[in-house]
Amino acid sequence: MTPEEPTCTVHAVTSVGERLGRDPGDRLLILTADLLGMCHASNVGVYDCLRSGLATGAGLMVPGPWARDAASHYRGEPVGVHLTLNAELDCYRWRAITQAPSLHDGDGGFPRTVDDLWNHADLDETRRECRAQLERAVLWGFDVSHLSTHLGALQNRPEFFDVYLELALDFGLPIRLEGGTAESSAGFPFRALAAEKGVLTVDHHRMRRLADPAALEREAMDLQPGITEIVIEPAADTPELRRSATSGADGWTTGTWPAATVNSAPTWTVDRSPW
Repeated sequence: MTPEEPTCTVHAVTSVGERLGRDPGDRLLILTADLLGMCHASNVGVYDCLRSGLATGAGLMVPGPWARDAASHYRGEPVGVHLTLNAELDCYRWRAITQAPSLHDGDGGFPRTVDDLWNHADLDETRRECRAQLERAVLWGFDVSHLSTHLGALQNRPEFFDVYLELALDFGLPIRLEGGTAESSAGFPFRALAAEKGVLTVDHHRMRRLADPAALEREAMDLQPGITEIVIEPAADTPELRRSATSGADGWTTGTWPAATVNSAPTWTVDRSPW
């Protein structure tokens, strides 16, 4: 009698949690401080959150006017590239680093709205700009942890999502994707498309722009199984920031965190894992 060959089942790794060797029922938190590079106040707020332990990672806006300053203060923290194709504030502007004509509005900056971007942007110019932003972050010394998209510009339109997915595949990076509600609103299954290509993302996403540390601690105690990313946009409360934010086109308000507040990090009692 011939002995039977041992059998084994090979499962594809389909989530960040599995990649980390965690069980499906584990509750893990990524707390990302976005808008690094947008202005001096956001640089202060983001780095304070990272270095106090409040945030586990950050998102860099490479075209932001203060992005080079952010690079000069980088100390190896987990920082992703927040791919930016919009400049939503009225009087505080930034533009494509490739100088692509179709990515600029009449002001000479990025379009203020995603609809304006989608209606006028050339996809080849979009692809070159996004790649240039990622490559510049690497050139500046960032060990890029993930990709995200400002205002959902690369997530919520199929032809732009292709650019997002292609970049993630080329550089082997996970991407931020929102959940089912955003997917239904976009009208196409972007999460399933990413999974088919083996591109990793978080299981749950929450945007909490101006939540205070106590509110974030409460949220951290109420996680679903899997990996939840909570995104915040911290900034030091300065007169310059308040003036810039008064004309925001996307609900960005002046209720920012003073530096003294972002230095008061809670003690997390849940597992935290960076990208």
